[in-house]
Amino acid sequence: MISRLLRHTVGKRGLTMSADGWAEIADVLKVLDLDRTALDVAVEHNDKQRLQVDGERIRACQGHSRDGMPVTREALESSWERVYPDHLLWHGTNREALSAIQRDGLLPGRRTHVHLAPEKDSRVGRRSAVDVLLAVDPANLAVYRAPNGVLLTREVPADAIVRVDPDRGGGVG
Repeated sequence: MISRLLRHTVGKRGLTMSADGWAEIADVLKVLDLDRTALDVAVEHNDKQRLQVDGERIRACQGHSRDGMPVTREALESSWERVYPDHLLWHGTNREALSAIQRDGLLPGRRTHVHLAPEKDSRVGRRSAVDVLLAVDPANLAVYRAPNGVLLTREVPADAIVRVDPDRGGGVG
């Protein structure tokens, strides 16, 4: 509920948010009709560690929608750590999407960024419908790490996808 609000529905709910995703906790509590204890429990137990608290502000670390949200790619990237991986990164997907990805690359769709992971068996960003793992050469990509460890880039050109492996369970999303 909190993650959904902060990643996708702020605009619809009338909540003020900064371009890098921060909202005042008091405002979030009011919009969601929660108390601070419930919010703190939700942050602590969020399975993907998406929620970040800084004093009296809260944000989703990553995974924001582009439409209807006040966040910008530039502001989010400025709030993340720029990293320079020297090994393959991974993205999990389903077989149905594979031909379009091989033609067009990985595009963020309705989100601000494409999610990547440092290892094939990463649980960060795990999706339930992963059939194949795409090996991504990050050499010419601007890659960022969100506070919860998810690696992000704006898009991955088709020629940066250097291998397609079947997912044998436990792959990335």
